[in-house]
Amino acid sequence: MACGLIASNLNLKPGQCLRVQGEVAPEAKSFALNLGKDGNNLCLHFNPRFEAHGDVNTIVCNSRSEGSWGEELRESNFPFLPGSPMEVCVSFDNADLTIKLPDGYSFKFPNRLNLEAIEYLSADGDMKIKCLAFD
Repeated sequence: MACGLIASNLNLKPGQCLRVQGEVAPEAKSFALNLGKDGNNLCLHFNPRFEAHGDVNTIVCNSRSEGSWGEELRESNFPFLPGSPMEVCVSFDNADLTIKLPDGYSFKFPNRLNLEAIEYLSADGDMKIKCLAFD
């Protein structure tokens, strides 16, 4: 997957929400949003998989510390459709990141890196970002 967007110096603080709006490609296999300190230190790798890496309609989340991946967490609630708009909101505190999906469902992923601010965002895969907002 080619990287579609990289942003740094975001300074997202605990309690703030990063809202990502975009459009899923019509022939989507997967896309990913990565949040953290930098590309080798991610507190969240959010990877909806339509049909990729042996997963079908599954969200895979993980973290990355000093370039090493952690243990994957799989979420079966999958409100994404190829060729459709999407919106994801991510907020965090010292313990967890909270991911709110387009259907209103939310789940938590542990803040394994104990980051006090999110500085880095990258997005790639079969999705086009239309809007980023900090709430």
